Amino acid sequence: MKRRSITFFLLLAFVVLAPVTASAAEKTVGVIMTGNIPYYKEVHKAFTEGLAAEGLGPGAATVVLQTPSPEIMAWTNAARKLVAVGADIIVSYGAPATLAVVNETSDIPIVFAGVFDPQAVGVAKANSTGISSKVPVGSLLKNLKSISNFSNLGVVFSDAEKDTVVQANEVKQLEGSFNFKSVRLNIKKATDTPKITNVDALFLTTGCSAMQCVSNILGVARKSKIPTATTIGGGEAAGILLTISASPSEQGREAAKMAAKVIRGAKPSSLPVQHPKKIDMTINLKEANAMGFKVPFDLLTAATKVIK
Repeated sequence: MKRRSITFFLLLAFVVLAPVTASAAEKTVGVIMTGNIPYYKEVHKAFTEGLAAEGLGPGAATVVLQTPSPEIMAWTNAARKLVAVGADIIVSYGAPATLAVVNETSDIPIVFAGVFDPQAVGVAKANSTGISSKVPVGSLLKNLKSISNFSNLGVVFSDAEKDTVVQANEVKQLEGSFNFKSVRLNIKKATDTPKITNVDALFLTTGCSAMQCVSNILGVARKSKIPTATTIGGGEAAGILLTISASPSEQGREAAKMAAKVIRGAKPSSLPVQHPKKIDMTINLKEANAMGFKVPFDLLTAATKVIK
């Protein structure tokens, strides 16, 4: 009888402790995805699908998602929360979120996606790696010029987002090549959109703030018949006329592959930062026609997507 009781309690202990052991092996993947931005949502969808394909779906990995608003303190708090919960790895989309994470921890591995120029903004650290979303700004401006021969280009950026400043500087350097003057428009919220004056075209950088109020920006652009272009996807359907951006699906999938390698023991420093191989070009022909702009046929045929 005594022996049967001991056996029973050993079996009971196994049943109780087994789930705890399995849970302890589960990895915590922290993710920072800024606000309600369509591009980052697509990146995140591809990332979670990629994790599952790597055998790191539910049961093997728990994704803890933070969705801060596009503000420095919000990004910082999101990073601090993921550090506090003891994330095994932190994945961040966009330069502001990534900068917040690298400033908070030098111990937890970081994988980023959707960062326009990782080296220029300072997120290339020993504990970080990822995939950049850099596309040729010169090509974007050349194509926009073929639609509208603008003279004064409004550059929508945010002085709180370092990557947008990098792009604004790049545009400035291209003024002579394409015969225009750039006008910087520091837009962080919808109430800043009245700043959009005295320009005949708009370039929206990869700013999170601008994408949060893109409908307000486009409202001003439509009223004044100003063509718009951007280097971040997600605003095409809303009415941005020309978009050249790194494929969000590729960004998410590659980030997932890197995260899986890190979870399995690889050092971020051993994984070189990748450059996008798939670039999407979307033309909103419906918007162009409504504004009275003619899109060259060769540009339409080169596009990966045309909205009619």
